[in-house]
Amino acid sequence: MRLQLGYVPLCDAAPLIAAHELGFARAEGLDLDLTAEPSWATLRDRLALGHLDGAHMLAPLALASRLALSGPPSDLIVPLQLSTDGNALTLSRTLWAAMAPDSEALPDVARAFAGVAEMRHRAGDPLTLGTVHPFSCHSYQLRLFAEAGSLDPTAFRTVVVPPQHCVEALARGLVDGFCAGAPWNDVAAEAGHGRIAVHGSALAPNATEKVLAVSARLDGAILPLVRAVARAGRWCADPENRTELIHRLARRTYLNLDPALVARTFSDGPDVMAGTGARLRFGAAIEEPRAAQARWVLEQMRAAQQIPGPFDIPAAITTVYRPDLYRRAVADI
Repeated sequence: MRLQLGYVPLCDAAPLIAAHELGFARAEGLDLDLTAEPSWATLRDRLALGHLDGAHMLAPLALASRLALSGPPSDLIVPLQLSTDGNALTLSRTLWAAMAPDSEALPDVARAFAGVAEMRHRAGDPLTLGTVHPFSCHSYQLRLFAEAGSLDPTAFRTVVVPPQHCVEALARGLVDGFCAGAPWNDVAAEAGHGRIAVHGSALAPNATEKVLAVSARLDGAILPLVRAVARAGRWCADPENRTELIHRLARRTYLNLDPALVARTFSDGPDVMAGTGARLRFGAAIEEPRAAQARWVLEQMRAAQQIPGPFDIPAAITTVYRPDLYRRAVADI
């Protein structure tokens, strides 16, 4: 069976890419056609309208799509989590210099940011930060960063910028910073356009990030697809495969970057500019789509006033997150 799967160019698309390139899908009788989508909104719409069978997707957006909170009505479900962590907040060099934090610890950086943000807000020239989609952990991590500095998040503007365009937006001065997934923060830092202020995992450790979202109409193809992508995710998590993974992701077909830049995403070394926390996680330990993770996302949506007050969170989780399918798919792995 041939399936059309979408992704946005990011390191955490790796399980889909590995499933396609390394034969995990073919071993399950599946042929995958992968398409790089220009934005999360486009990916959401193409999945909802049936142009895609499944996708690498923001966990909050998957919930929002199925629950009729964002985009066209959809029948998608989440039978597999692809990754946790991996995001970071990068600020322009000019903004970082104006902040002059006392240290690189999160409280000091957040307070320094808050001071500049409040000053700019009072002057009628608020800071502008890019986020990849309103329904994203990136947006929620921006709010958590503001709260860490006792800053009202309404003191700065947020605009949507697809992750692969965040570096250009920062370089052109269209934004003062952005929150995006790997590798785009490292790309901006290496080019001299910005400084990584904090990793998302320092703000929300082990937060769900990307999921495999599929149309419920796939029916019998769901379990083979979950099995193939789960095996691929475990391959991606194995340090023995890291060099090959980096070189595959760096290819022109996918990220089109210097492998050395992609390698930073998987570095185990300390990153003094990014706080503490994991960079990006794949594999068996994080694959099951758990109700607790969905509940955290829905609580963030509520804090952001993205869901109505009388909203049945347990029912929403049961509708979208399908750990039963995951368990059935991987029972014999």
